[in-house]
Amino acid sequence: MKEQRVNLKTIAWNTMEKYGFIPRFSSEVIHETNSLTPEHHIKIKKGVKDLRGLLWSSIDNWDSEDLDQIEFVKEGSDGEIHVKIAISDVDHYVTKRSHIDKHAGYNGTSVYPGIITFHMLPDRLCKGISSLLPGQDCYAIIIEYTVLPDGEVRHGNIYRGVVRNKAKLVYEEIGDWFESNIPVPAIVTETEGLKKQLELQNEAAMRLRAHRRRQGALDLETLEAEVVSDGETVTDLVIQKQNAARCLIEEFMVAANGTMAVFLENAGLPMIHRVVRVPKYWEEIRLVAAKFGEKLPVHPDAKSLSSFLTKQREADPERFPDLSLTVVKLMGSGEYVPYIPGKKPIGHFALAVADYTHGTAPNRRYVDLIIQRLIKSVLLGTKTPYNIRELDAKAEWLSGREKAANKVERFMRKSVAAMLLKPRIDEVFEGFVTGASEKGTYVRLINPPAEGRVMQKESGLKVGQKVMVKLLKTDPYNGHIDFEFLHDIGKV
Repeated sequence: MKEQRVNLKTIAWNTMEKYGFIPRFSSEVIHETNSLTPEHHIKIKKGVKDLRGLLWSSIDNWDSEDLDQIEFVKEGSDGEIHVKIAISDVDHYVTKRSHIDKHAGYNGTSVYPGIITFHMLPDRLCKGISSLLPGQDCYAIIIEYTVLPDGEVRHGNIYRGVVRNKAKLVYEEIGDWFESNIPVPAIVTETEGLKKQLELQNEAAMRLRAHRRRQGALDLETLEAEVVSDGETVTDLVIQKQNAARCLIEEFMVAANGTMAVFLENAGLPMIHRVVRVPKYWEEIRLVAAKFGEKLPVHPDAKSLSSFLTKQREADPERFPDLSLTVVKLMGSGEYVPYIPGKKPIGHFALAVADYTHGTAPNRRYVDLIIQRLIKSVLLGTKTPYNIRELDAKAEWLSGREKAANKVERFMRKSVAAMLLKPRIDEVFEGFVTGASEKGTYVRLINPPAEGRVMQKESGLKVGQKVMVKLLKTDPYNGHIDFEFLHDIGKV
């Protein structure tokens, strides 16, 4: 009898519901969205700056249409680089307590299982009206800061503006160009001034990154597989590589989020901070480092941990992602917490910053929409839209929603891997042992980048061992992949 085809979309919908999401938009949300009128040619109002003439550009995934931010830089005096980040004014269309807002606030985030995307906002909004796509005038919140020659940031102004994206760029293409792997992309050469603009952006990002590393920012690299799909079928799992273009956007957004946190603090408004606490399992992190012959201080120290991780990346890049994952688990995940100006901030241990929030992706994350509303209340001189009790409740709820979204995405990666490997039962694969405890022994394959459990001959395996395993069984509906251990690499 012919085996029934695995329906990954059905698995994705069911997994969303399993983890408490509402994957479908209600009729009220659809009606509100359809009632919105896009403004393709915006008339400039008082208090709004016309910045459409600047050479704005975006860098994102090749298939992204829900664009939250665009960037522009210019040279200043004494080696300074002035940066402008434009964030889509999603609040202009999504009013507090509207049906759209309630749905977004409940789900809390867009979820990316691979075969299908569950957007926080309806497509007509996040991929159209409120997206900073090229060729349309858009309301935006502008964040300014200056990157000094040593990479330190001088926070600047925040204000409302109207912008127009001049070039939609792709991470892989721009990253490969930055790293001298390919010639200048055609879209860059065809847009006057864009090559120089991007080179200056890259210079600013390299300064920012070097400065944060000196402060103790952690250089982590966990292997997150990305599903390759045409929207209907899945053909592969690939590792999303960090490159110079992704680093550029990451550094620009870290600085922009810091500028927003300082702006709200100066205004005396309570807000939500994004934090990673000082690791409570520091002693376990010290033990991990000791296995590599490194001695970390008795008390948590980001600079020492950063130095250890950098050495290990250079010494053994193949195993580094698994070390990174171990450290991430021992540090604990990021979370949202309410913050009252004047109090001591918890800070973000992994980024080596104290004042930090999430406000650069309001099309995709609800926290960012909250931060945007707080900023606009300062700019417009209106009453703050959230009190500290509301922020406390929102922070707790949205921390939980983020964790649930991560679980959905992890499960779907396992499900996709199980489906792709299903025709390859009894084949032999190379991999690394990623976990060995009473809960089970796990191996991550090198190609494809899938993880499964060793069900036979697992005794005595240790984390970090490079091994050969045989595929015994897969179950896409439960995300299970079962292996038999054969031998260590180098031992036959």
